[in-house]
Amino acid sequence: MAMTSAFTSWLAVRAGKQAEIAPGNIAPRSFGDPRREHLATRRAGGLFDFSFMGCTEINGPGALACVNALQTRRLDTLRPGRIAYTLLLREFGSVLNDATVWRLGWGRFWVFTGRRADGRYIAQFGEPFHVDVSDRGPMQAVIAVQGDISRSTIERCFPGIALAALPYFGFERAKFGGTECWIARLGYSGEVGYELVIANAAATALWRALLEAGRDAGLVECGFDAIDSLRIEAGHILFSRELASPMTPFELGFTRLVDLGGREFYGARALRLSLRQKPARRLVGLLPAHDDVAEAGVPGRLEARSAAMTSACWSPLLERRIGMGFVPAADSEPGTVVRLAGGARARVARLPFYDPPKVLPRRTPP
Repeated sequence: MAMTSAFTSWLAVRAGKQAEIAPGNIAPRSFGDPRREHLATRRAGGLFDFSFMGCTEINGPGALACVNALQTRRLDTLRPGRIAYTLLLREFGSVLNDATVWRLGWGRFWVFTGRRADGRYIAQFGEPFHVDVSDRGPMQAVIAVQGDISRSTIERCFPGIALAALPYFGFERAKFGGTECWIARLGYSGEVGYELVIANAAATALWRALLEAGRDAGLVECGFDAIDSLRIEAGHILFSRELASPMTPFELGFTRLVDLGGREFYGARALRLSLRQKPARRLVGLLPAHDDVAEAGVPGRLEARSAAMTSACWSPLLERRIGMGFVPAADSEPGTVVRLAGGARARVARLPFYDPPKVLPRRTPP
């Protein structure tokens, strides 16, 4: 059963069609034209509803110990007001989901994932620790503003707030019409951007205010179809696609998110054992052939082994079909030609397709 609020119901009427990202997790599919929404975000700004995300609060004397054991990063030095991108694992070392951990205080954390059902897993995990665990997802909305005009748009709605100094993966508390709002600098689209967390009751008013503040500069309401093509261009995974089958952090290219030295966390023992072997497969970009004739002259090795495409879209920016998926490790070099399910061919490409150095989300916002 889909989880809805007055805000998500209001957006559903405005957008029409809905996308079910996971059971019970819905978002507007589009506000009319996904291509226009995609390009507006790249060129000016996009306004997105991310309220489908789950948020679990962990609070108490044992909160840091609980969070350190829950995920793959060592967070002892994470300061209040900062966010860490991390992974939740299964016992045997495969990735259950990716997540962000927000440190609100020395004994208070939020754990965000793209799937609300993860809240039950986190609550059960926290039982042996001296913590209070609560599910914040149903009571709050998450509104994302992405693109070059995101900072100026938000500042018009929050008089007295200056976001220029807010670091990437940092957040601060503000007030919108008397309602507490948390503003984080995050960019799932691959652009500079922000996510705003606010009580459901105030979310509709905030959405309207943001849209009005950014409309003249090109801000457009956007749905899931647009954020899906944006995140594929930017090389970001989606739990229901890239994590649909058990994958290790090393197969996903997330070695940097695993702090194994001198600490234990759930799944760490299995990861240590897997270090003895090289990953059998790797996540790569894939450029599907338009047809076999068009692809026949492309340099590269034609492999009998297949690739598993997990995400695909038409890229409005590159004006071609692109995707992400897993190939045998030996075939992961860019330019290698592999076969997809059904016999179609694709060329391996380096991720991300857009902004390979990932400079744009980190730059000082205009």
